[in-house]
Amino acid sequence: MRGRYQASSLYRAPTNNGPAVPQDRFEEIFEQVKTWGTYTDPSAGAWQAVTPASVVEAASLVRSGRVVTTALPWNTVSGPSNANPALHYMTDLGVREAPEPSCNKDFIGVDYHGKAVSHLDALSHIAYKGLLYEGRISRDVVTATGADFGSVSALGSLVTSAVLLDFTVLFDVPWLEPGTAIHAEDILAAEARLGVHIAQGDAVLIRTGHFRRARELGIWDSSDLSAGLHVDCMPLLAERGISLLGGDGDSDVRPSPTSGIHSPIHVLAITAMGLPLLDNLDLEDLGTACAEEDRYRFMFVVAPLNIPRGTGSPINPLAVF
Repeated sequence: MRGRYQASSLYRAPTNNGPAVPQDRFEEIFEQVKTWGTYTDPSAGAWQAVTPASVVEAASLVRSGRVVTTALPWNTVSGPSNANPALHYMTDLGVREAPEPSCNKDFIGVDYHGKAVSHLDALSHIAYKGLLYEGRISRDVVTATGADFGSVSALGSLVTSAVLLDFTVLFDVPWLEPGTAIHAEDILAAEARLGVHIAQGDAVLIRTGHFRRARELGIWDSSDLSAGLHVDCMPLLAERGISLLGGDGDSDVRPSPTSGIHSPIHVLAITAMGLPLLDNLDLEDLGTACAEEDRYRFMFVVAPLNIPRGTGSPINPLAVF
C-alpha cells in the first residue's frame, strides 16, 4: 500500500473534514484501539511503551547536535484563539533592594488548556461517557483539588525517537487549510515521501502549517475550524504502538467528522489508548530543520512540570538532531 505514494505532485491534499463517522462506527473504533489493562501503571499509559533501550536508540539519532524548540512564545495578548491570556508581571525590581546583589522577580500563570499555549494533555484531561482511561470514573478521581488518577506527575519525563509527518511537504502546499482532514492513507504516504517509518514507542508529530498560516493571514479561532487527523488514522497509530501524539493544532480535524463528539481524536488517544497529547506546538522551525538535516526522525525530549494532581502542563519539547 505504501508503494502507491511516490511524489507529492501525484498526491493531492484532501479538501474537507469528511467522510462523516457515524456514532456506531466511532464506538467500534474506540473498542478496536482500546488498550485498557495493557500497562503496569495505567496513570502513565502509553509512555510505558518507551523502554531504556528506546532511549538509547533515540540518543543514537543525535549526530549534528542541532536543538530545535517546539513551544510557542508565552502569549499574554488576548485574541481570537486566546480568550484567557497567560499572565506575566514583575513582582519585585532589584533597584529597590539592598544590600547587594539586587534581585528582579516576576510571576507567571496560565490557563493552558486552549489554543494559545503549547501544552501536554495527561490522561486525566479527557473523559468519554464519564470515564477516563482504564474505565476510571472521572467524577470519582478528579475533584476540585485535582486528579487522583492520570495526573501529569504520573508521567514523568519522556526521551524517545520521534517522527515529524510534514503534510505541507507531502501535499506541496504552504499549509493545509483549516477543516482539512488527514487520513490513514495520508500517513502512509507521508512515511514513504519523507523516508520514515513510525515504530513502537515513537512520538508522532503532525505538521499542517497552522502557525505559518496564522502569521501570514492572521489568527483565527481554531476551536471549530482546524486541519488535523480524521478518526480513521487512529487504528493505524494504535497498531504502531506509539507513545505520544502531537501537532501544530490539537491533532483533531475540526469540524469533527463525528456528530456529537467535538474532539474524537482526543477521546480515542487519551481515553481509549492512554496516549498523552501535545497541543499547539510550533513546528515551523522543526520543519525547516528536518528539511535541512534531510531526515524526519530525531531524538525528542518532553519534560512537563511536576504538578501533583495536574491534568497536564505547559511544555517546551526539544528535538535533537
